[in-house]
Amino acid sequence: MSTERWLPIESNPDVMNSFLRKVGVPEEWEINDVFGLDDELLQMLPQPVLALLLLFPINDKQEQTPGSDPEQISSKVFYMKQTISNACGTVALLHSVANNTDSIKLKEGALKEYLTDSDDKSPEKRAELLEADDAICQQHDDAAKEGQTSAPGREDSVDYHFVTFVHVDGQLYELDGRKSGPVVVGLSCKETFLKDAAGACKQYMSRDPENINFTVLALTAKME
Repeated sequence: MSTERWLPIESNPDVMNSFLRKVGVPEEWEINDVFGLDDELLQMLPQPVLALLLLFPINDKQEQTPGSDPEQISSKVFYMKQTISNACGTVALLHSVANNTDSIKLKEGALKEYLTDSDDKSPEKRAELLEADDAICQQHDDAAKEGQTSAPGREDSVDYHFVTFVHVDGQLYELDGRKSGPVVVGLSCKETFLKDAAGACKQYMSRDPENINFTVLALTAKME
């Protein structure tokens, strides 16, 4: 883990969308709250849904599963390590967008430049490039300061972590920058992705059923 620390970004769609706008994600795509994982509540989300982001409390009930066998992983998956403390929300957002650039046409800006520079790099090198990216760091900090609650300091310990679920090349992936690589959750397709990813989130919750401190967010088309 790098000694570099960022201000933790709040699990608030307004804050996250501010960051996405700053780095060049067009307004037709946005982060929205997921109010429940049952089918009828999932269908309330603007369609299509490109990614689910799960924020969960870090404790010994959450298994530290390793990454999957590299031979199982599509070459189309964008995965990066998280080496910056407190940056799990930002890494989750980057994983969400970077694995959906067939749908999201990025504007000229910091994120498009970063993805171009890191296109053929290893997960570790992508982390190094993010550490050195002053533009994304500044845009992250500016967005983090817009939160409804006082942003924790850079040295504060944050006991929650974000992971991202995306569909790539016929499979559902869990992307967590702390792990050795992407985790193949199972088969999926665009039509079943939302239900499949919701099921993966339920698996996390089932390991700690008495805990209510889980938050699910979705990268979706803009709400009308």
